Formats: sequence, structure tokens, C-alpha cells
Amino acid sequence: MAYSAEISRAHPTCLLFVIDQSGSMSEELEAGATKANFLADVLNKSLMELVIRCKKAEGVLNYFDVGVIAYSGSGVGPGFGGALAGSHLCEISALARSPVRVETRKKRVPDGTGGLVETEVKFPVWFDAQASGGTPMCAALRMAGDLLSDWCREHPHSFPPTVLHVTDGEATDGTEADVEAAAASVVGQATSDGNVLLLNLHVSGGGGETVRFPTTEQAMPGAYAKLLFRTSSLLPEELQRRAAESGMTVRPDSRGYVYNGRLDDVVAFFDIGTRPRLAGGDR
Repeated sequence: MAYSAEISRAHPTCLLFVIDQSGSMSEELEAGATKANFLADVLNKSLMELVIRCKKAEGVLNYFDVGVIAYSGSGVGPGFGGALAGSHLCEISALARSPVRVETRKKRVPDGTGGLVETEVKFPVWFDAQASGGTPMCAALRMAGDLLSDWCREHPHSFPPTVLHVTDGEATDGTEADVEAAAASVVGQATSDGNVLLLNLHVSGGGGETVRFPTTEQAMPGAYAKLLFRTSSLLPEELQRRAAESGMTVRPDSRGYVYNGRLDDVVAFFDIGTRPRLAGGDR
């Protein structure tokens, strides 16, 4: 059965984030933070949680290869900074060793008596928010397809890569047909366990209804939303389970697409996409 390979050090999987940093990402979401800043925080938190999941007594074990592709008016390229700048993909242990910086942030935690108390926590940062220019989505997806073609060839029996693509607008470097072809270059890559999974999240700062993991493009309000629906992968059983655990309504024919996502949807999207089950006996 597809999408059932265990994730281990011998057979890691790959998580690739494709992030829109165009000028419109400077718009504010409902909490006052810009889309770009909120997205960067959620991405960095997701990376930190991946590191924690892979941390064992002997160190951080390489269950994942991780990468970020960022695209904006400045071009398309790797999104990591610091020692990892220029790296498209890296092992999770290398990620753990190389944050750009570690910030001290405030966090409210339970005080044991039913209330909350503020405390300071360390927050590693690998990816910084930016927002400028156009939306070269086609180029970013083609780069993802090229990277994952090589990765799948090197890991032929691993759980296939998962691509988490976050955008708030339409591509400025091609037609709808070009976007569809670029997305096909991503999901066309495969291991023996299945094709690459492409999950799309449309981030909104305005009103309108949110649509989560739809089953038909007729639920989408416009041509571009229908396009992103079509390019999104069907959710395999494991991702359906994770989505249901997050309180989402999913069906066997749900696709990995969230339209008009809000703050909670961004958090849930990354959580669902970055929690593949590790092999229980691998240490």
C-alpha cells in the first residue's frame, strides 16, 4: 500500500517548504502581524519541533532531510540563512546545529493552579521574513521538482517527500497552464512508496469563507483557487488521520488544499504536514 513506508535513519523522508515572499506578504493578518512574519514564526517553530522529535540520547538522528525554497521579486532560491545559506536541502542534524540565531521570547504556560504565567523560552531562527516584488511561483515549483527528482533517485524506497507550499496570490511568471505544469513536475516525482505529496495553503488577510481540504473544485470561488485545488495531492490515509486529529473534516477524496487560510489554519497546515510517523524501533 502506498504511503506506508516507515521513516528511519536508513530510509529518511524529505520535507520541503516552498514559501511565497512576494510584496503582498507584507499585508497584515487579523492579529496585526504581517503574513510574512507570522509565516516565518510558524515555519521556525515547525523546524524546532522536528529537531526535538529527532533528538535522542545519542544526539539528533537523521530521520528527515529538510529544505526551504523562497520566492519573491528578488528571485527564487534556498530560504535558509546563516551557515546553511545556499543549501537547498540538509539533514535534520545539520539544521539543529546551524540556526541563524537563537532569540529569547515570552511564552505563557500553565502555572499548575489553573492560571497562566509568563516565562522566557529559547527560539531558534533559521528562516527570516521578507516581502518584496512579484510572485515567481512557476520557477519555485520547477526548482522543487528538480530537487526532489534527485532526492527520490537517491532514496528510492523511502516515504516520499512532502512539499508544503504557502502563497497568498497568483503567479506572475506564467499562465495557469504554466503553474499546472510546474506543479506536475513536483508530484510527478516518486519513490516506490508513492508520488511526492504537494500541499497548498492560500493565506488570506481579508474576509471570506475558509475552505479546508475540499473534495471538489466546485467548492472553490474562482479559477485560481480551482487551479490550486487541482494541483494539490489527494491526502493519503496518514495525513487524513492527522487532519482529523486536528479537528478538520476530511474524506477519502480530500485534497491537501486550504483556501483563505487564517492564523489557526497556518499552524494546523504545518502541523499536519510535518508529523509523519517514525519507525518505532529505530534508535
